[in-house]
Amino acid sequence: MFPRTSLPKYPEIKLATTPWHLSAHVDVSRVDFVHIPTEGTLGIAARLMCQRRKLKFSTAMHTKFPEYAKILMGAPETWGYGYLRWFHKPAISTIVQSPNQRDELLRHGFNHLDVVGGGVDVNKFQPLPRMQRGLPRLLFVGRVSKEKNIEAFLKLDMTATKVVVGDGPDRERLERAYPDIEFKGYCFGNELVSEYAQADCLVFTSKTDTFGLTSVEAMACGTPVAAYPVTGPIDVIREGVSGFLNDDLIVAVRQCLSLDRDRVRQEALQFSWDAVADRFISVHQRVEGNPTT
Repeated sequence: MFPRTSLPKYPEIKLATTPWHLSAHVDVSRVDFVHIPTEGTLGIAARLMCQRRKLKFSTAMHTKFPEYAKILMGAPETWGYGYLRWFHKPAISTIVQSPNQRDELLRHGFNHLDVVGGGVDVNKFQPLPRMQRGLPRLLFVGRVSKEKNIEAFLKLDMTATKVVVGDGPDRERLERAYPDIEFKGYCFGNELVSEYAQADCLVFTSKTDTFGLTSVEAMACGTPVAAYPVTGPIDVIREGVSGFLNDDLIVAVRQCLSLDRDRVRQEALQFSWDAVADRFISVHQRVEGNPTT
């Protein structure tokens, strides 16, 4: 509906360049709530529209925008959090991904926070027959950029096949620096499901994610996750069941290799979209004063 331009250093993210046209596309005459899941140009336009028309609206925080801005552009985190507090303050509820993210945001001065979490299509992402291999197959899935801390995966000193699924500004440099690692670029659909299902362990290296969707996608395919004990993984991974958390990733990876893949899959079912939708609806019913159903 809108012309778009790429966000600097994040070409995958497109910003609407004519967000003031939003009201021409939206019929709000029978709307009870508006949910605004983006803090970009279109989100600002939706926020202003709701305030002018006295519509109740909720918002969502999916990423650690201030931390990303600091890593990528050197912007002080205080600037980013100042903007986010301004953006989310009038909302009836701000949806967050995990209890730890909620606690962090409370310390930064946010309020009316509700944990809903992220979801995965557990019918699409599921275990597949696996090939027999002599070496463990370790997988990284995500943006190939420094805010994802990918070199922590590439530098793991253990005998294994390492595969990177994803693309980004650091890919060319890292391919030259680590010629023994297989860089596959972006994978989608069945190809992505196969990469998850064939891996022995997903190595989740980010320390700035609020949830970690790739973790639950891997878990839904029966693949355990090794990660740092930080926001995101702490709330997604149940140690000894769906993965392990450790400041030493090699320790976490080795522990993951002995986990029961069927139990990993079962743990992922709590992140089904049906469960997420129920929590989302409950938040809005509670705010409105209606009993949940």
